Amino acid sequence: MFGDYEAQRHWMEVTTQIPISQWYFHDLQWWGLDYPPLTAYHSWLCGKIGDLIDPSWFALYTSRGSHDSSLKIFMRATVLVSEYLIYVPAVVVFVRRFSRLSGVATWTSSVALVAILMQPATILVDHVHFQYNTVMLGFVTASMSSMLAGRYLWSAIFFVAALGFKQMALYYAFSIFAYMLGNCLFPKTNFPRFFGIAAVTTVSFAILVLPIIVGTVYDVRRGIDPRPDLDGPRPPLPIFQGLAEYLDTEAFYYPVVEQLIQMVHRIFPFARGLFEDKVANFWCALNVVIKLRKYPSELLQRGALVATLASIIPPNLVLFFRPRKPLLPLALATTAWGFFLFSYQVHEKSVLLPLMPMTLLLAGNQGLTKNIRAWVGFANILGCWTMFPLLQRVDLRVPYTVLTLLWVYLLGLPPTSLGAYFEEGSSLLGQWLTFFVHIFFYMSMGLWHVLEATLQPPSDKPDLWIVINVGIGAAGFSLCYLWCLWRLVVESDILPRSWVGKETKAKTQ
Repeated sequence: MFGDYEAQRHWMEVTTQIPISQWYFHDLQWWGLDYPPLTAYHSWLCGKIGDLIDPSWFALYTSRGSHDSSLKIFMRATVLVSEYLIYVPAVVVFVRRFSRLSGVATWTSSVALVAILMQPATILVDHVHFQYNTVMLGFVTASMSSMLAGRYLWSAIFFVAALGFKQMALYYAFSIFAYMLGNCLFPKTNFPRFFGIAAVTTVSFAILVLPIIVGTVYDVRRGIDPRPDLDGPRPPLPIFQGLAEYLDTEAFYYPVVEQLIQMVHRIFPFARGLFEDKVANFWCALNVVIKLRKYPSELLQRGALVATLASIIPPNLVLFFRPRKPLLPLALATTAWGFFLFSYQVHEKSVLLPLMPMTLLLAGNQGLTKNIRAWVGFANILGCWTMFPLLQRVDLRVPYTVLTLLWVYLLGLPPTSLGAYFEEGSSLLGQWLTFFVHIFFYMSMGLWHVLEATLQPPSDKPDLWIVINVGIGAAGFSLCYLWCLWRLVVESDILPRSWVGKETKAKTQ
């Protein structure tokens, strides 16, 4: 029931038992810390609290592989407490502000709040598979909520905290930047706001890394080497190796430079490859037809960069020229879908990032109407389904089935109900098209489960079911990207009314 339990326990061991200057260097005969500073501080705090309860839980080396039941309860509690301190308050405040901005009734917004907090993919990954994604998602939601309130400095602080907790928050960075810059330039230039946001962002990042820098300087002065497993001359920098030609490797500041570069190297592991495991994005689906691993990694990185920019530039141009508060969830969802589908080094669990802002649409104008409910539900169920191979490996089939079916039942979605389709006042052709597309995917997912549970794949194609999962998932997520982009364009009023159509325009008001 704990997919990433040992990894999280190990990072608590690392941060509590070795000097801060060695967090990103010390492999401890296993792996070193590869998350941003705020995650390291969070692991340190949780580990220190656990150490007070039972020192054996995070004892250096000897605690490896510990599955003590009390330790599991403690670590489960750290997930729940972290979520209730960050994510839940942020979602509650955002839903209240977004619903009020959209003129949504209190009862309707309360229903939307329940649906958002019960999002099955987030519960399966954090509560069951064991991770802390809701902390990062909570900081992003708090940043969006602050933008709705016009508190841009607080928004910058919260988003820096999200980046400092998990680097995956970069999926949202372009949209946050586009919205804030657009509000600094339109309808008139506001230089104090621009420089205020820039200054607060810089100071926030500096505060995040300051403890590590101070710890490195302090340990070096005490004769503690940040590289405990290395003897002899200093090795070349893992990245930005050209810097060594301009720096004195014996100077007092060099260990700090080495520490910061090592941190970046750990946080952005390009050596892992284009995608991790089988993930339902464009590259993994394309890999079925064209084996991408035979191409140089530099070429794949450039290709991923070009494709990602091509997918995220249109929604962020819309948000930049139309920096309107109601567009925030759609813009963040569209951009995150672009990153998930085309960026370099994507994990299955990264689907949580586009799902979060897309699910927040339930709290907005017409959020619980059939069309939006159908698409938000479709994206969430498809997201859970694409993670099934990952969840199955850690024996989470029962929680997966119960949580997804409960959520679709509460929202009146297939396979429990067809109530999210065929709404009066909407285009009959569009409704039938949405219905058939969604039903095709739902039937494909159901048939896949039957085949995967009853038939063994051919011996020469052991990953057949996972490959089919990837292909269907990538196609469905591409439709979610296009739907979010289309709604963003329509609601931004960039297109002439004659292009959009009166009926479509009325539905988005």
